[in-house]
Amino acid sequence: MTSKELAEKVFEAIEIAKTTGKLRKGTNEVTKAIERGVAKLVVVAKDTNPPEIVMHIPLIAKEKGIPVVEVQSKEELGAAAGLGIGTSSVAIIQEGNAKELIKEIIKEA
Repeated sequence: MTSKELAEKVFEAIEIAKTTGKLRKGTNEVTKAIERGVAKLVVVAKDTNPPEIVMHIPLIAKEKGIPVVEVQSKEELGAAAGLGIGTSSVAIIQEGNAKELIKEIIKEA
């Protein structure tokens, strides 16, 4: 389980990367980003239902050496990614100005 502070950092990194870098949102896009090896950080929502939707993500990310962080809520994840709805997963593929923050997150995760 990730701490509240780590979750805040993750959402902040997503918001920064959204405006200065590039994101992929949704399980299919995130899966493709991992398979192509372009994801720098993957975030998965714990409350995804059914959980099978995102169960493969940590496994393939680990194979590719891509860090995965879990957050509690897909609503919060969607909001951080600039969506009007919740999303089960987000991948940061270009960090933009969030590069240092992402390094911190990876250390803590």
